[in-house]
Amino acid sequence: MTTILGLSGSLRRASLNSGLLRAAADAAPEGVTITIGDIAQVPLYDGDLEAASGIPAAVTTLTDQLATADGLLLVSPEYNNGVPGVLKNVIDWMSRGQGMAVFKGKPVAVIGASPGNFGTAHAQSHWLPVLRMLATRPWWEGRLMVSRAGDLFDDQGNLTDDKTRERLAEFVAGFAGSIGSSRS
Repeated sequence: MTTILGLSGSLRRASLNSGLLRAAADAAPEGVTITIGDIAQVPLYDGDLEAASGIPAAVTTLTDQLATADGLLLVSPEYNNGVPGVLKNVIDWMSRGQGMAVFKGKPVAVIGASPGNFGTAHAQSHWLPVLRMLATRPWWEGRLMVSRAGDLFDDQGNLTDDKTRERLAEFVAGFAGSIGSSRS
């Protein structure tokens, strides 16, 4: 069994990226589980808060989920040609204290959906220095950027396009397969 922690970088109820993550979990092949992490309760990083209260419970939960997962799937929107602050904030919190160790060597893939023409190409590239700093093992063999996503999802943020679903299933199977082959 391969377990992947999936994190969507959007808090919006009908988020295209949260919908893409749900579709990825549904498309996971037999023997692969994508656990969807909840980032909604993670506060903005504040060193004073950390010093006074320690790591927030929501962060500890995510860090524990990552520690037991075989891989990490970041589903990242693109805001102003870069990474979304909310998801970067979560990763910053998760890497605090003992959390940095759970990233080391962890297989990571990044995908994303955007209503624009370029998918999330810039955001995916901007994640690379962060993933390098965390000493993760990015999966280079696959890339999935869902462009013009407003036409491919319904009003609740659910993926409705069969071709995109097929591409997503291939991506998830490839990523999961790379994790499985690296453990053997």
